[in-house]
Amino acid sequence: MAIKEQPKSPRFRIVANILLAVSGLFLLLNLFLPGLFASGPTGVPYSLFIHQVQEGEVSRVSVGQNQILYQLKTENAESPSVFATTPIFDLELPKLLEEKGVEFAATPPPKNTWFTTLLSWVIPPLIFIGIWQFFLARGSGGGGPQGVLSIGKSKAKVYVEGESAKITFTDVAGVEEAKTELVEIVDFLKTPARFTQIGARIPKGVLLVGPPGTGKTLLAKAVAGEAGVPFFSISGSEFVELFVGVGSSRVRDLFEQAKKQAPCIVFIDELDAIGKSRSSNGFYGGNDEREQTLNQLLTEMDGFAAGDATVIVLAATNRPEVLDPALLRPGRFDRQVLVDRPDLSDREAILKIHAQKVKLGDDVDLRAIATRTPGFAGADLANLVNEAALLAARNLREKVAQEDFAEAIERVVAGLEKKSRVMNETEKKIVAYHEVGHAMVGALTTGNGRVEKISIIPRGMAALGYTLQLPTEDRFLMNEDELRGQIATLLGGRSAEEVVFNSITTGASNDLQRATDLAERMVTAYGMSKVLGPLAYQQGQQAAFLGNGATNPRRAVSEDTSKAIDSEVKEIVETAHEQAVEILRQNRDLLETIATQLLETEVIEGEKLHSLLSQVKPVTHS
Repeated sequence: MAIKEQPKSPRFRIVANILLAVSGLFLLLNLFLPGLFASGPTGVPYSLFIHQVQEGEVSRVSVGQNQILYQLKTENAESPSVFATTPIFDLELPKLLEEKGVEFAATPPPKNTWFTTLLSWVIPPLIFIGIWQFFLARGSGGGGPQGVLSIGKSKAKVYVEGESAKITFTDVAGVEEAKTELVEIVDFLKTPARFTQIGARIPKGVLLVGPPGTGKTLLAKAVAGEAGVPFFSISGSEFVELFVGVGSSRVRDLFEQAKKQAPCIVFIDELDAIGKSRSSNGFYGGNDEREQTLNQLLTEMDGFAAGDATVIVLAATNRPEVLDPALLRPGRFDRQVLVDRPDLSDREAILKIHAQKVKLGDDVDLRAIATRTPGFAGADLANLVNEAALLAARNLREKVAQEDFAEAIERVVAGLEKKSRVMNETEKKIVAYHEVGHAMVGALTTGNGRVEKISIIPRGMAALGYTLQLPTEDRFLMNEDELRGQIATLLGGRSAEEVVFNSITTGASNDLQRATDLAERMVTAYGMSKVLGPLAYQQGQQAAFLGNGATNPRRAVSEDTSKAIDSEVKEIVETAHEQAVEILRQNRDLLETIATQLLETEVIEGEKLHSLLSQVKPVTHS
């Protein structure tokens, strides 16, 4: 697919060149030519001129409007010098000249030549035309015919089949269910008679819903590429302008263009920019620009049934919960397609597509890379492949190796390695025990991935060390014991500091935050509290979906309930803390052994690490 561009008008360039040429010629004639044929008079102060007149040294004077020219008596008559001075309003000057016997006369005003008269008529219109063309060209984005008057025109990019390779479903991996839903749209655009002859009606609008980077825009382009129809692409924010009425005007113009090129597809990215619920401010009504734009969009989508034009609207958003109900009713966006994060097999398929553009070494295992990247979206995986290729080029390798992918994963997850950040021996020792504490508790508790690497090399902005845990499989459900095991693992670093140094540092601040948030979700979202029972105390349905440590606001609860929630959260965290401390005290010798080796090598990974962690003993109560 290629962007269809209109040829730019050369009128602005022609007018600008004429204007510059004429203006330059005018300046040359008026500034430089007179000086080439005659030397100008010598300028003197007016006081010196009056003094010379009073002394009788001046022979003749020519008084002009802007200049007084005069000659001296002592000058050679054959080539007299001419002096000039600036006139001052002096009514006594004629009397003085007459008393001293000086010949004087008034200079007539200069007559305009045919050339200067022509310039005076030509230059102002040219300047006006040039300024007008400039604003027209600037308003149209480079010489379009509408210019500044096209503020209400659609800014959608039109993709049509061109010489460049078009995007098809083979270029999209990891969203097989979504592709299956969209195949119907493609079949209808290719062979509409097969559906209409039995009375079927294709959905007017399809809403692609999913987290950022999962390929919603790519899917929309693939639908247009498979169907071979024009594809109008625009962002929801491009409808919003400062001027009232511009957004609705652009919506009308967009659909007018689409109907002219039907059958076609209109794709609106980030639909929530104009499609937010009109009651989101707490009351109905209002007449703001965004609401007018939304009303026009609703009207245009209903208007498709009146004609034979086949126009299908695809839209994408990662916040479907904020959309206006009128957009989601049957007859507008009839179908919602979930474009979720890919699972293990889908991640491997996505990596294969992106890896076609780079040279891979024989040791590269895309399956293993897909296993180590849970939660990565399609855009994340594309970035991962690019990072691995950059690392291989930096290391002067001709092909991308498996170690490049491993380092790229760590760069994406933990940040850039900071070898220049030098810690003193005490801090380095604390970080080593802290990270080993995470690894040992994580190796013994359930609900955690397999510990693959421990490092005390600083990464990113704040991490002085890190413990890399990778899941052995994709998990979609977790029970209470597994969640408590995750909290204990998060507190393993702080617990190791207590066991070894009998003190704590600021290094566990992020661990405490994540552990507290997870415990609060257990109580307020998952109903894992014997005191509060199976009730949800968080607003909305996003608590279980976030999974990134973010805390949603609680819904309105009584003071007693709020205290009970705080008490339950504290009990969960403290119990997990005690569990971590007991594990480390039970394995104190192993803790010292692993920490000593980590201080020597700075990194422990692979089979060596697995062998050490397999020696962790469970807690036994005597």
